[in-house]
Amino acid sequence: MEDCIFCKLVKGKIPCNKVGESENFISFLDLHPKNKGHILIISKEHYPDLRGLPEGLGNELIHFSKELLKKVSKATSASDFKFLINSGEKAGQVIFHAHFHLIPYYKTGIASHPQLSDKETARLAEAIRDQ
Repeated sequence: MEDCIFCKLVKGKIPCNKVGESENFISFLDLHPKNKGHILIISKEHYPDLRGLPEGLGNELIHFSKELLKKVSKATSASDFKFLINSGEKAGQVIFHAHFHLIPYYKTGIASHPQLSDKETARLAEAIRDQ
């Protein structure tokens, strides 16, 4: 879709701190992270929400997410993770392009909403990619 921010990101028209890519998904650090290492996983094709995502992509999504979980864990020492999707406006979805949140949690268990500089964010993305 022409006006979808995630479609523009997939096409390289908008920069991001990419941490991974598979055949049908890309992942990058969230601009407003709940915790350090919070990433988004988006479909390369435009599907408005979970209902539109083809079932055949489920295995790839889980496999890709597990790879990312390992990388984020090594790069940040995260102990636990939350994997979620907001599907539909009433569920809190703001960008209507299927996307998933992978949110790391640390031994304290408290979300910190970190304010990282652009340089710190780029270093974190590199650390995750390099794992």
